[in-house]
Amino acid sequence: MKKPQVVIVGRPNVGKSSLVNRLAGKRLAVVEEHRGVTRDRKAVEVEWRGVTFEVVDTGGWLEAGNDLESKVSRQADEALRSADLVLLVVDITTGMVDEDTQAARWALKSGRQVALVVNKVDDTQHEALSWEFLGLGAGDPHTVSALHGRGAGDLLDFIVDQLGEQIEVEETADADDDGALRVAIVGRPNVGKSTLFNKLIGEERSVVHDMPGTTRDAIDTVVDTEVGLIRFIDTAGMRRRAKTEAGLETYAVLRSLDALDRADIAVLVIDATIGATGQDQRLAERISAAGCPSLVVLNKWELVPVEARTSVLASVGEKLAFLGDAPVMKTTATSGKGVHKILPALSVAASDYVKRVPTGALNRAIRDLQIKQPAPTGKIRYAVQGATEPPTFTLFVAGRLPATYMRYVERSLRERFELGSTPLRVRVRVE
Repeated sequence: MKKPQVVIVGRPNVGKSSLVNRLAGKRLAVVEEHRGVTRDRKAVEVEWRGVTFEVVDTGGWLEAGNDLESKVSRQADEALRSADLVLLVVDITTGMVDEDTQAARWALKSGRQVALVVNKVDDTQHEALSWEFLGLGAGDPHTVSALHGRGAGDLLDFIVDQLGEQIEVEETADADDDGALRVAIVGRPNVGKSTLFNKLIGEERSVVHDMPGTTRDAIDTVVDTEVGLIRFIDTAGMRRRAKTEAGLETYAVLRSLDALDRADIAVLVIDATIGATGQDQRLAERISAAGCPSLVVLNKWELVPVEARTSVLASVGEKLAFLGDAPVMKTTATSGKGVHKILPALSVAASDYVKRVPTGALNRAIRDLQIKQPAPTGKIRYAVQGATEPPTFTLFVAGRLPATYMRYVERSLRERFELGSTPLRVRVRVE
C-alpha cells in the first residue's frame, strides 16, 4: 500500500526544509538561509500516533528567473500531482508578500487539498498576526515554529486527521529493507551524475543543471528493472574539504558519505574530458574502504578526442588502482549512449558479491595454485570461505607467506572462481 504524501510548498526561505526536519524529528533536509537551497524533491517518512506517511520537501514555487529555477518549479509541479495534502508555508516575520499570493494561486490551482501553515510563530504576539494570511484563500492558519517545535504536534494531529484512512499503519520493515539492490552514484560535482541517474530510472527525478553542487541531498529511487529491484541513490557531488562551503555543502557531503556506507554497489562517475583526478582517486579510496563492489563510468566519452582516449584510460587504471578490476564503462549520459550496459554490469557485480565457493573446490584451487607457484616460505594447509558480502576466505598456514604471494593467491582465486571486480578478503591463520 502506497503511503499518503504530504507535499510542502511555498516561496523560498520560509522554512520548508526546517519544517520537514521538525515533522520527521531529525535533520534530514539541508537547511540554509539562502534562496533556493532545496532543488530536488525529497520524500521522508514520518510516524505519528502509530501511523506513517511521507512528507515531500520541494524547492517550492520560484518565479522563473532562469533555467535552474524553472526546473525547480517543475519538480514541485511533479510532487503536487501525487499529493494527498499540500502544506502551503508562509513566514510570519515578513508578512504576506506578492510571492506568497502567487504561490497560493499555484497550489490551489492543482486541485489538491491545501492547508495554510504560518511558520516562525515563536510567541502569542506573532500568533495574532497570522490571520493576515487568510487572504491567500487557503483556510485558517496553522501556526508553528519549525525551529523551536512550537505547534508541531498540533500540525501533525491535523495532518493525520485530514489523511484519515489513507494513512498506512506501520506494520512493515523499513523501506530500505525491501530487497532492492542499493546502488550509490557518486563523483565530483558537475560530472553528470544526475543526468546519468535520470537516464537509468527513466524519469527526471533529480534537477539537472550545468552548475556544480546542484544536487544537495541524497535521493533514493527504487526501480523495477530487468535485473530486479534496484534502489538508486543520487548524491551530492563530493569536493575537497577546502572547497566545501561551511554549513550548506558540509551536510551534503556527509549525506553522500552515508549513501556510500549503505550501498551494495558504488558507481563512480568521472568526467572523461578531464580524466581521473586526485579527487577521483580519493573517492576511490573511500569506496574501497566501504568494501562494496564498484563500477567506473567515464561520462561524456563522445567529447573525448579519439587520439586522447588511450591516455584517459591509462590515467583511470593508474589513479584508481584501489578499485582493482572494477569495470570501466564509457557513456554519454545526455544522449544515453552506453548507459544500457550499466544494468547488466550491476547485476554481475551483485552476483559476485554474494558468491559462495564450495569447500572442496576452494581447496582444489589452493592445491593447484601452490603446485603452479610454491610459496618461498610457508605453506597453505587448507582454506575455508567464512563469509560473503564480500567473499571472505581464511587460509590456514604453516609458517608465514610474503605479501607478494598473498596477492598471487587472491588473483588466482579471483580468476578461478570468476569473481570479477568484487572485493575479496583473504585472511591468514598461522598454525
